[in-house]
Amino acid sequence: MFDVIILGSGIAGSILGSILARNGASVLLIDAGVHPRFAVGESTISHTLNVFRMLAERYEVPELEALISYDKGMAEIGPSMGIKRHFGFMLHQEGREPDPGQASQFGTAGIGHLQTSHLFRQDTDAYLFHAAIGYGCTARQAFRVTDVELNDDSVAVVGANGERFTGRYLVDASGFRSPVAGLLGLREEPCPLKHHSRSLFTHMIGVRPTDDCLMGERPAVPWVEGTMHHLFERGWFWIIPFNNDPRSVNPLVSVGLTFDERVYPKPSDISPEEEFYRHVARFPLLERIFADASTVRPWVSTDRLQYSSSRTVGARWCLMSHAAGFLDPLYSRGLSNTGEVINALAWRLLEALRDDDFAEERFEYVDTLQKGLIRYNDDLVNSSFVSWSHPDLWNAVSRVWAGAQMPVSMHFGQAVEKFRQSRDDAIFRDLERLPYPGSPFPGNAAYNHLFADMVRICDAVDAGERDAGEAGVTLMKTVAESPGIVPFLGLQDPETRLVQPSLETFISMARWLATEGPEDMRYLADNPRFAHLLAAPRT
Repeated sequence: MFDVIILGSGIAGSILGSILARNGASVLLIDAGVHPRFAVGESTISHTLNVFRMLAERYEVPELEALISYDKGMAEIGPSMGIKRHFGFMLHQEGREPDPGQASQFGTAGIGHLQTSHLFRQDTDAYLFHAAIGYGCTARQAFRVTDVELNDDSVAVVGANGERFTGRYLVDASGFRSPVAGLLGLREEPCPLKHHSRSLFTHMIGVRPTDDCLMGERPAVPWVEGTMHHLFERGWFWIIPFNNDPRSVNPLVSVGLTFDERVYPKPSDISPEEEFYRHVARFPLLERIFADASTVRPWVSTDRLQYSSSRTVGARWCLMSHAAGFLDPLYSRGLSNTGEVINALAWRLLEALRDDDFAEERFEYVDTLQKGLIRYNDDLVNSSFVSWSHPDLWNAVSRVWAGAQMPVSMHFGQAVEKFRQSRDDAIFRDLERLPYPGSPFPGNAAYNHLFADMVRICDAVDAGERDAGEAGVTLMKTVAESPGIVPFLGLQDPETRLVQPSLETFISMARWLATEGPEDMRYLADNPRFAHLLAAPRT
């Protein structure tokens, strides 16, 4: 009898297993696969760093710090990671070179030791899995679950070989083919999500850096030092290099193509690689980038990626992260969303184990959060796909997305710093009382009103009720006037395309927030870690 059985030993299952075992629970980690193994979802964002910091501090799992510092990750996980200094976006039209005036870059450089990166998932996931074993988790790899039992007083899983394991609670972190979702019929059919996309992806060698293939100008921070998004109408290519830093010994580049399956139906007469290159050939820059590239593993070709669940928690069970639903890899929100769900579930589960009370009501917020994350991501990604039909609309939509990045990082970072001083868990529990759970900026009304305007405008464009160019001008004006967009990043100016926040940017923003900013944002300046910087004389 285990306290908790976790299905899936990827990032989600291994981090939760480490937290539970570190805090006294007996945990069984089950997976049909074996580490090390291929996985995508390699790009971190500033929000990911602060969510993982929160998990490391709150639950005393210091191994997670290797995922929030590029230098520490290279030292403790291995020299196979890529550096990430920005999100890079280029808008393409078929048969043409990309217009430099339609390219944009949003910096993700952290403050101090916080550093975004490209995680080589086979190494990162194995590192976290081994940490979970080190904290006392029992593991069964290559164990295919054929039956799940959910009883009033226990749970059980049965393998193909007849082995049966029992526990007090079951967390399904296995992904799309969730045994619990299948058993209980939880998948929503038809899928209610607005966004539509399918994907092709692999790892390659010989991918030329975007910078080396451009005909025109290059930014001060090279495109190759970030996560590149090459956008076209209703689709995008990702290029995530692991070989963009001299310290990395990894020659690979993660490559993928994600596009609307209604516009680009999946063909039956060509291979995924042939389909990939058929779309590469539409865009001259991409032809040069992939001219000498070779795949190192089989292509993965999916059907529609989107799915959701009617419920994600019940008595003695939880669907976690990608077992609950999935949207699209755009904006790299997967890891931060996973971390937020783990944070909400872990403390509740530890208390439920202590009280021997697993009533569904105790876990209602986990369900609310997961559904909110899927809903807001659906609106954000669908609006983005719609916007790629016109550069003015995309320019405005991208600023709504970017407007949340720095404030939400400050929001969670502040909570971590205050907790480090007081060790008061109420600081983290208060984060669950925000009015917009799952939103990119869950505590701010002005930002969420702007977000709702973006969704309404893009939905009208998608329905053919508004012209995309006119909609872009309208939304850009709304962005420029919104109190939900903080100054100092240049997001209110449609001509500002290259944004690289620095420590000086942060200090200026925090000083403004403390004295002149909107009342509901002033709290963001109250961060113990930077109090001495804010108190220093202005230069």
